[in-house]
Order: sequence, then structure tokens, then C-alpha cells
Amino acid sequence: MADMPPLAVGCAQWTHEAWRAYQPDARRRLAAYAEYCTAVEGNTTFYATPGPDTVAAWTEQMPEGFRFLPKLPKAVTHDHRMRGGEAELDRFLAAMAPLGSRLHALWIQLPGSFGPGDLGALAGLLNRLTRRHPCAVEVRHPAFFADPAAAARLEHILRRTGTEWIPFDTTTLFSAPASSAAEVEARSKKPRLPRRIEALTEFPIVRYHGRDDVDATVAGWQPWREIVGEWLRQGRSPTIFVHTPDNAGAPALARRFYREVRADHPGLPDLPEPMHEGPMTLF
Repeated sequence: MADMPPLAVGCAQWTHEAWRAYQPDARRRLAAYAEYCTAVEGNTTFYATPGPDTVAAWTEQMPEGFRFLPKLPKAVTHDHRMRGGEAELDRFLAAMAPLGSRLHALWIQLPGSFGPGDLGALAGLLNRLTRRHPCAVEVRHPAFFADPAAAARLEHILRRTGTEWIPFDTTTLFSAPASSAAEVEARSKKPRLPRRIEALTEFPIVRYHGRDDVDATVAGWQPWREIVGEWLRQGRSPTIFVHTPDNAGAPALARRFYREVRADHPGLPDLPEPMHEGPMTLF
């Protein structure tokens, strides 16, 4: 990936009400975001497949080497549970084609009800998708974290197709009682599962969820700082997404995580400095 450091960092979204002062052009908010972070989760594609003009605009606003992870449509993963929805999937893949190398991986987030008995459907989907696209899977069924045999069956499918397993680490979010309405809402929506740290491919992807309190968020990601450092020593190229309950300060936290890892690995280049002036307390 040209001009991209081996570690990418980003957030769950590229626009936020709290960021609008530094994204004054509503048509170029992704470009403004890309001055601060080097990756982003494409959650919007879960709900609706964008039109060609929208995807073309996204592509133009992302620098070379930026990592975009569009989520497979809900119709495929949740409604049809990967045993149908071919028309929706074909429309989605065609829409994503202009992203080119910026499409870092297709993000397949599975519902909490998707358990070990459904792995055949996942295998069939991955056999089709990974011929042309890198993929990454996020599972939420407790069996994949509590039953070693279930985890091994899933890992076998993922390794065979060159697919990454995305951990969503919410252990910090659930480490103490909620202290705000935003934390209450986040805890009601996010899965509560053990932390998983194994990487299966050259490109590990981690979703880390902190708290309102910055110190608690930073303390909670210290294990990932060490794990990411080890991945870099192994020649892997990870992507880390930082979430907080309201995500207002997530870009600044993502950059802070990068700086902490870089302090341990001075060979990592600095992140680009944003062209737009503004206090980094926002970003």
C-alpha cells in the first residue's frame, strides 16, 4: 500500500457533529477526516448500498494507501444469513469496485445469533468473496470465545480463505459501572465478550472501545500497544479502530494510540499533520 505506514489508525465514522468546525464542506468531510486518520470503518454500507457518484466521491477524497473497510449489507449477513441475498451482494460489490486499493477488506459483521452451526454458510460466502477481495469477519456468539472447538472450526475456515478475525474489545467499556448516559447506551448496544488477541493474517484488524474518561481509555488499550508492537516486529500491518461512547474525541485518541506505539517503534513514520488549523483537543 503506497505511502502508508505499516500501522493504520481510525474511527467508527468519518463525520460527527463535534467535528463540523473542521469539516466545513459537507461534500468533503471524508477528505477532512483523512487528514487526521489513516483508516475508517464503513458502517453506512450495512444499511444501504451507495450509488456510484457517492463511491466515486469517497474514492477521490481518500489519499493513496488509506484503508476503508465497508461493511457487508445487512440484507446479506442478517436478513438472508448468507444463504441468499445474491442480488444485494452483487450490487454491493459492484458499488465498491471504484475504491480499488483503498478497499482494505470487506467487513463481515455477523449477528450474535450466528453460532457454530452456521459456519457452513460463512464458508460458502468466503469461498466466493476471497477470490477477489480480502475479507475480515467479526463474530459475536459467545461459543466462539468459550468453546475451543468452535473457535478452532471458525479459525480453520478463516485461515483457509485468508480471512482475518476482527476482535471487538469492549473489556474497558464494561470494566466499571457506566458513568454517563453515553456509556449506558454504548453498553446496551455493544457485545460483552472476552478479549481475543490472535492474528490470522498479515493485516490484523482491531476494534477497541474505551470509555468517556480518557485516562481509562488509554489504560485499557495498553495490552494492544504491546500486541501491536509484536505484530509489527513480525512484519504484520495492523489497523486499529478506536471507539468511545460518543466518539467525539476518537480521532485524537486514535492519533495518540499511534504515537504511543511509535514511541516503542521509532521506525514508524509520523502521522501526517493536518492541513486545517485547529485545536487537537477536538481531533
